Amino acid sequence: MSEYSGYSEKDVQREVTELQAQSATAARIFDLRRIIGGLFVLYGVIVTIAGITDGQAAIDKAQGVNINLWTGIGMLLLGIFFLVWLRLRPTPPAVPEEKEAE
Repeated sequence: MSEYSGYSEKDVQREVTELQAQSATAARIFDLRRIIGGLFVLYGVIVTIAGITDGQAAIDKAQGVNINLWTGIGMLLLGIFFLVWLRLRPTPPAVPEEKEAE
């Protein structure tokens, strides 16, 4: 016995297309390059500020190298690299599967 569900083939196809679009949007939002790049930029700013405000005692402790400043700059550059990479090569949208001819 076949029951009529009230949905036509067109309704089902429209709903599937909407779900695929939402899935592609979620994939772009949670792209790891965005998360990693953002965290590296944030921590890079914090460590760079710590390096700028370090006293001479902290620099002498690191054998004359302002390690916080150089590490912060490196983290900033890496974070910017990830964000530029995301901008230049965004996540492609999901390609809907073609319906097979019957």
